[in-house]
Amino acid sequence: MQNNIFSGLFVGQNLITVKQVDSTNNFLKESLSNSKPLAEGTVIMAESQYAGRGQQQSRWHSQAGKNLTFSILLKPVFLPVWQQFDLTRAISLGIMNALEPLLGGKLKIKWPNDIYYADGKLGGILIENMVQGNQIKNSVIGIGLNINQDNFPLDVPNAVSLKQILHRDYDLKLILSEICKNIEAAYLNLKAGRFESVRKAYLERLYWLNEDKMFKARGQVFAGMIKEVKDNGLLVVINGSDASEFNQKEIEFLNK
Repeated sequence: MQNNIFSGLFVGQNLITVKQVDSTNNFLKESLSNSKPLAEGTVIMAESQYAGRGQQQSRWHSQAGKNLTFSILLKPVFLPVWQQFDLTRAISLGIMNALEPLLGGKLKIKWPNDIYYADGKLGGILIENMVQGNQIKNSVIGIGLNINQDNFPLDVPNAVSLKQILHRDYDLKLILSEICKNIEAAYLNLKAGRFESVRKAYLERLYWLNEDKMFKARGQVFAGMIKEVKDNGLLVVINGSDASEFNQKEIEFLNK
């Protein structure tokens, strides 16, 4: 359906809202597999998601009707498979740019793609790419953001919501429209080949960048400092004179 609060060119112009779904990513992937053509920028938004997923199959907890749980379909055929982390960067930046006017400088991207406010997790992203040859044919981008939820289960570590930070309720569709507009702008930067500016902006907003912090990797706890993210998405942490590269499953941030 068309929704005139979405001011971008294509992201969010086709908005499908569902009451309850296991996960919006699954819903969107099933829609694609049914051979029904979907326009790039289609957004699936769920009031309730009962099997939401984060990275590494972790569960995403969300109270019905309180938060944003949605997925976006993009078709980044211009992006080679080996540059897929640039899409992660662009999506993260789009969310940041939408929320920074509300939340300011404490808003950060926790590598690779969690959205943090101070030391609390505000949201997360799960990107599932469908690859054909060396190109990404379709990207299903799942986003969960804590907006109006007041409290979280004890087994959900570090969670924080917009309402907990700013002490008011927010219109979910208005925030969704801002996020879609900003994701579209960041995505179009990628499409125009502005990879270096996207990479630089992502790095500048990184949680724990250039700070002495504690990490755990390969069974060892160590002090280190995040210095950069490689083009392929690997995290570079220095420990004394040693620099090590990690993928997502190899390192843990010991922030609690």
